Amino acid sequence: MRRAFSLIELMIVIVIIGLIYTLAVSKLKSVGQEKLEPSFLNLKEYLSSFWQEDTKSIRLLCLDACEKCKVLRNGEEVSVLESFFDDSVELYRYDVLLGMQRVQDAVYFNQEGVQEDVCFSLSLFKDGISEQVFVSYNDKVYDYTTYFSAPKEYDSLDEALQTKEQFFSEVMQ
Repeated sequence: MRRAFSLIELMIVIVIIGLIYTLAVSKLKSVGQEKLEPSFLNLKEYLSSFWQEDTKSIRLLCLDACEKCKVLRNGEEVSVLESFFDDSVELYRYDVLLGMQRVQDAVYFNQEGVQEDVCFSLSLFKDGISEQVFVSYNDKVYDYTTYFSAPKEYDSLDEALQTKEQFFSEVMQ
C-alpha cells in the first residue's frame, strides 16, 4: 500500500497550479488596464499613460488638419492615434497683464527635416505639469493651467478669463 506521492506527481501538480495562477493573474491585470480613449478632459491622464522612468516629456502633436496625432516621448514617436477633434481647435495663453492671447500657428520639422503645419500640440512634463494653455473647441474651453489636477471645463472663453482674473485678484490681495 502506497502512502506518498512520487516526485513526478508533485512536479506535475506544481506546474498545473503555476499555469492556472499565471492565466488568472494575466486576466486580472488586463481587466484593470482598459484602453483609455483620449478626450480634452482626460488628455493629461492619457499622455501620462505613456510615461516611463527615463521620460522627460510627452507631447501630443497633431499635424496638418488634425486628422492624425502622434504621441512623442522625448521627441520619439511612440503612438499614432486618430484625432478626436478637427482643425477648429484653438490654443490660448493667459498673461496677467495682457489677458488671453491666441497661440499663433506653429510649425514642426519632422525627422527628415520637412516642415509641417501644427494643428494642435500639448506637452506634459514631469510631475504631471502640462503647458499652461487654454483649449477652445466646440463651444467649450478647457483650462490646462492647473498644475496637478485634470483640466477644468468652461462654457466660454469669457468665463475662463473671468475665473482666471478672479483667481489672480484673490492671490494679489
